Amino acid sequence: MFKNYLFDLYGTLADTHTDEWNMSLWESTAAYYTQKGASYSAEELNKAYTSLVDKEKAVIHKTHPEYKYIDIKIEKVFAQLYRSKGVECKDNDKIVLDTARYFRTTSREYLKLYEGISELLDDLKKNGGNVYLLTNAQRSFTWDELEMLGIRDKFDGIVISSDEECCKPDVHFYRIILDRYGLDPKETIMSGNDPVADIKGAKDAGLSALYIHTNLSPEFDANTNADFVIPNGDTLKMRDYLI
Repeated sequence: MFKNYLFDLYGTLADTHTDEWNMSLWESTAAYYTQKGASYSAEELNKAYTSLVDKEKAVIHKTHPEYKYIDIKIEKVFAQLYRSKGVECKDNDKIVLDTARYFRTTSREYLKLYEGISELLDDLKKNGGNVYLLTNAQRSFTWDELEMLGIRDKFDGIVISSDEECCKPDVHFYRIILDRYGLDPKETIMSGNDPVADIKGAKDAGLSALYIHTNLSPEFDANTNADFVIPNGDTLKMRDYLI
């Protein structure tokens, strides 16, 4: 029925929980920065991080006024936190990437695939389909997690919002993946757990859409305009519509 299958990651293929509000995270990360020569208290680090995120968002808005929904490269924030304390580094230096990984690992409580996901991706490809990931995420967080989940090599293409400085439901983000891989919207379906980011965004871009309501979804909306709806989070039922 379709040739191209786009998937959201968190809440669609993988179940996860992170807590960036827990002060113990900021205490631990402040200690990590201090160990690397950038002395912070937990409160100071949290405040500086929040301020830098807001500033970076403002920069992206000016750089890409055509984007209604923007994302940032979080590595820029982690790097500036070092530079603010006199530790010179570039955004892609090892110290910055290691810090991003530390932050993500410390904030993450669990990460696992939903039932049947690995097999679903394999079977779509066996049937001649092209499988892609379109996710609102930070590459420095998500790339390793895809490897942990064992699915990074199952995709024909991966588009991550932090790389593009644009995110779902912005139609520009959908056009990026369509143009990059030469996908015909009429032959493409997006599967996701968010009725706005995944479903409305996909429909606005001319794609078909499958909505699955999982434990990470917003409150269920029976009025979603998805072509297919799985209201109970049964990921095994995705096969019924996609294969």
